[in-house]
Amino acid sequence: MPGAIKGPAIFLAQFASDEAPFNSLGAITKWASDLGYEGVQIPAWDARLFDLDRAAESRHYCDEISGICADNNVQITELATHLLGQLVAVHPAYDSQFDAFAPKSVAGNPAARQQWAVDQMLKAAKASRNLGLDVSASFSGSLAFPFLYPWPQRPAGLIEEAFTELAKRWRPILDHYDEHGVDVAFELHPGEDVFDGATFELFLNALNDHKRCTINYDPSHFLLQQMDYLGFIDLYHERISAFHVKDAEFNPDARQGVYSGYQPWLNRAGRFRSLGDGQVDFRGIFSRLATYGYQGWAVLEWECCLKHPETGAAEGAPFIRDHIIHVTDKAFDDFAGGDNDPAQLKSMLGISR
Repeated sequence: MPGAIKGPAIFLAQFASDEAPFNSLGAITKWASDLGYEGVQIPAWDARLFDLDRAAESRHYCDEISGICADNNVQITELATHLLGQLVAVHPAYDSQFDAFAPKSVAGNPAARQQWAVDQMLKAAKASRNLGLDVSASFSGSLAFPFLYPWPQRPAGLIEEAFTELAKRWRPILDHYDEHGVDVAFELHPGEDVFDGATFELFLNALNDHKRCTINYDPSHFLLQQMDYLGFIDLYHERISAFHVKDAEFNPDARQGVYSGYQPWLNRAGRFRSLGDGQVDFRGIFSRLATYGYQGWAVLEWECCLKHPETGAAEGAPFIRDHIIHVTDKAFDDFAGGDNDPAQLKSMLGISR
């Protein structure tokens, strides 16, 4: 029978700050635990909470990190490397914006920035293994996204070349993760080249079905693209190794639709909401994931254009807990069954002995 989904857990990236209790791992994990969370997803890039360089080299340091979490009754679910994975592939149009994701020493130097990001990704594989983690969540980065809309007409071979290059950059990283027994769960996200099922297949094909290329399932991005996010689980459940529980809503009108007219988040037709305030069918999602035996964590990623983050966090733990299905090991009609009698089975089917 399928196992149980673990949780509730919370992604710490959106809550970390320079103010207590959000400025140290000890304080923020106690805050999360007090809200009812059992797991935390740690942003590997945030030095206020985690030292990636030390974690890659020192199991003792990782034991200390795990101990801090355990003292506050939470487990580490995954290391998140989204900002690092983003820099593995950056189209020049985004260079100045993405320089903010890296040290100032590599600003204005795309090659140096990419080299730094790859090194950080490799360290995250070692750190994950030192922490006893089997999955890390990330972004793919992007070379083709500026050409998303096919006007002007894309030259033949452009997208194939982009995914060939993307796979070339990621293959040695994924091989390194394989050596350490860790999956890279890509969050399929607009702005990345891998943003839906079709682009995930392009990426996976270019990687020759690399077994460490998996999915961080986040239905909010699919709802905003107007995808069948339940059917997505049917298609790709074998590749789903992480799960962001994030809500969203899509309210098109006579002025705007999916592209949302360059409006700020508050005024967009598609916008992120706190859990339960949007349109995502989480009962359907938890049922599908339970059906296919997903046994990973259900991790709140809070992003809301209206609600205060601390309110969203407080509401998130009970919301997730109420949706996790305690999977049965019995059939509902077992009470009406009888003993297995091989002779009776043959007789019922008209099979001669």
